[in-house]
This record gives sequence, structure tokens and C-alpha cells, in this order.
Amino acid sequence: MCREGFCPDSLTAMADQMWRALAAFRVVALGYAGVLIVRDHSLYAHPGAGLLVLGAMTCWTLTTVAAYARPAGRSRWLLGTDVAVAAAMVMSTRWIDSAARISAGSATLPAFWAAAPVLACAVAGGPWAGIAAGLAIAGADMVEHPQLQPQNTFNGVVLLLVAGGLVGYVVRLGTRAEEAARSATRREAAAAERERLARSIHDSVLQVLALVTSRGRALGGEAAELGDLAAQQEAALRALVSGTGSEDGHDTGLLDVRAVTEPLADGRTTVSCPATAVLLPEPATRALGAAAAAAVDNARRHAGADARCWVLLEDDAAAVLLTVRDDGCGIAAGRLAEAAAAGRLGVAQAIVGRLENIGGTASVISAPGAGTEVELRVPRG
Repeated sequence: MCREGFCPDSLTAMADQMWRALAAFRVVALGYAGVLIVRDHSLYAHPGAGLLVLGAMTCWTLTTVAAYARPAGRSRWLLGTDVAVAAAMVMSTRWIDSAARISAGSATLPAFWAAAPVLACAVAGGPWAGIAAGLAIAGADMVEHPQLQPQNTFNGVVLLLVAGGLVGYVVRLGTRAEEAARSATRREAAAAERERLARSIHDSVLQVLALVTSRGRALGGEAAELGDLAAQQEAALRALVSGTGSEDGHDTGLLDVRAVTEPLADGRTTVSCPATAVLLPEPATRALGAAAAAAVDNARRHAGADARCWVLLEDDAAAVLLTVRDDGCGIAAGRLAEAAAAGRLGVAQAIVGRLENIGGTASVISAPGAGTEVELRVPRG
């Protein structure tokens, strides 16, 4: 559950339809309760009070229908108040209606209007929220009529609990089904886009890289090294556009982050890792390793020929933290924003974008002459 309400960030088409149906139910239930109160108010111990309760129910119905029509209005405090108001209306029957009618098992003043908050909690918070609201209304029923009558009070309590649990379960089931459908649609769209990019890249970049590879190896020397680098990039690019090298896969296996961190060590880079395994889901591990590799590569290229780099991997119960720090020339203020605006997205995409894709964060702290520190954080859970 979230702070502002039960589920404002996970609204679905089905949930919206349920809120509209709930508004209609509340209005119809108010009309039914109004007919009973107007018909029987002369039989009450306090007839005028019955009409006041009807007026209060009408005002509260208008308030909740208007509030629940907007996602922001479906807050936890309003749902709780809704339940409290309905319970108060139920218990008011004990002081307004006559003792003889109550003993005979007559309906409470709000009748089944009191079920509306139970359904609202079920739609907003799921089956357990619906059951909890049902128990609150059932408690009010017990106060209003302590002697259980199976044909009336007891059956009403059971129906409230069943309705709250069942409606909440159905809404949650529909939410999961819609999310699964959206995920499948996103995967299909991503596959189609990958195929489109693969055709374009194959006709341009991959052919150029293949040409550089063959020419460089034929020339030998430093050109051969350039050809080998082009071959590596060609293989990586082919894996990316084919999907076999994607970092946002759906493998649920765990990988040790140390396996993608320790290979970064060389003569200029020192890597420090915990003695025990640091496990994350495979897509997160690969993305974290790729972002760290990009940060180290930036340090090697831009920090200066004599700059050193340190990579520190830390693990705690809340998150995995990977820090890449160098003692090089640093980055001038605004330089990263200028590079991104010019289309050079090394930091924005290779580092920050990768971490955002897996739910993590990346921050870059730097100043001219003070080196650069890149902090990569991936939360657990």
C-alpha cells in the first residue's frame, strides 16, 4: 500500500470501471434506504432523527461519489472515514428506531447502503482491505442488534465479508491480468523495434565494422589491433540487436556482481569487493557491470594518462552500491549536459540510463582538478 492511498499508481481499466459501478451502487442503495426511511419514519422512536440521517447519508454519498471519481480522491483517510460514517449510520438505528422494531429484526436505517464502503475498500486495497471494512460494519451491526438472528444479522455479516473479499480478489486478479497483457504488448513492441533497428544497423554500421575488421587484419600492425576492436564491437552489436545480449531480459536467476566487477582491474584500476557473494538478478547484475565498465572506460580515456581509478563494491540489506572513483582532471560544471545535448550520451545512456532501467540510480560527482566519482546504486527487492 502506498502513502497517499491504497493503489493510486496501479490503476487499471477494470479498476476504473469498478469505481464507476460502485458510484452507481451507492446512489441506488441511497434511494432504497430513502424509501424505507420515508415509509417507516413515523414508526421510529424519533421520526425526525431518521430524516436527518437520510440527509446526512445523501450529503456523504455526493461527497464520496465526487471524490472517488478522481484517483487522487481515493486516499486512505477518506476510505477510513467512509467506513466510519457507514458504521455510525448503522449504530444510529439503535437510538432512532423503536426497540420493538429492532427486536423484530427490522433493517438498519442505511440498509445495504452500508456495504458501499466495504466495496470501496475492496476495490482500492484488495481482499484483505475489503474484509477488514466488512468486519467494521459487522461490528456496528452487532452493536445495533446484539442478539444475532440467523435470517437477518448473521446472514448480512457473512454477505458483507464475502462481498469484501470476493470483490477485492476479482479486482486484484484483473489488475494482474492487465499488467501481464501490457507486459506482453511491450515485449512485442520491443521485439518489433529491435528487428527494425537490426535491419538498419545491418545495412550500415555492421557492414562498416566488418570492412574495418577485414582491412585492419590485412594491413597488420596497429591496424590489426583496430580491426580486432572493430570485430569485438561488431559481435557486441550483433548480440544487442538480436536480443541475446540485452540487459533487460527476463531471466530470474541470480548472478554474483563480483564476476562482472573484478575483471575491471588492471594496472591503473584497483577493484575491491566483499569476500562473500553479492547476488542480484541476472539482468540487474549485467546492467550494473556494464555501467561500471563504462565509468571505468571514461576514466581511462578522459581522466588523464597518469590518473588512477578505484572500484569499490559494497553490499547491505537494502541495496548494492558500486562506486567508481578516479583522481584525474575532473569534469567541468555543465559539461555532461552539453555532451548530452550534442548527442554524446555516454554517461546519460551507458551509465545513468542503464541504472534507471533496472530501478537503480546513478550519480556523478566531479569538479575540475578534483577527480570524478560515479556512484551506482541498485536497491534490493
